[in-house]
Amino acid sequence: MSAALKWNLVSVEDYLESELSSPKKHEYVGGVVYAMAGARNSHNYIKDNVQGSLHTRLRGHRCRVHGSDTKVRIHFPTHVRFYYPDDHVVCEANPLSDSFQDNPVVIFEVLSRKTRRIDEGEKKDAYQTMPSLKVYVLVDQDVPALLVFRRTATGFAREIYEGLDAILPLSEIGTELPLVEIYDGIEFIPEPELED
Repeated sequence: MSAALKWNLVSVEDYLESELSSPKKHEYVGGVVYAMAGARNSHNYIKDNVQGSLHTRLRGHRCRVHGSDTKVRIHFPTHVRFYYPDDHVVCEANPLSDSFQDNPVVIFEVLSRKTRRIDEGEKKDAYQTMPSLKVYVLVDQDVPALLVFRRTATGFAREIYEGLDAILPLSEIGTELPLVEIYDGIEFIPEPELED
């Protein structure tokens, strides 16, 4: 007799419905639902700084910034995924009745030890399949530094921006973002080591 593992997959419809009333956020990968971890205050300040700065810079323009309460939907040939980026910018928005966006142009993820592997691997690879995505930004919490993947004619090129005097150019959405604004109010204290 085989002891095969049986997955209880959740439909997209059931996932979206349950997320509207859930006190915790969950990401969705091909029918499997994953609870999201909490974050340190520095993580939340950084994501809020990005959202606030971009909101001000994009006011009155077609492109809009969304925070970590708005999901991004990614279509694969065999399944669908929903992730909650820390921040993202869309220039072609979904209807107001949706709880997700399909066409992000820029996505920001704030790195932590718990999320780094997923943000630098699974999510980066998934986000880069989206035709609308032009820039993927990984924001370090421990030092003022950004790892940026920008779409070029031959694929995504890697860029690094370091120091509070650096400025992230975002010509794709007609603006720029100084690192001093991203890291406003942040004291650079390394994350505590994870316990086994």
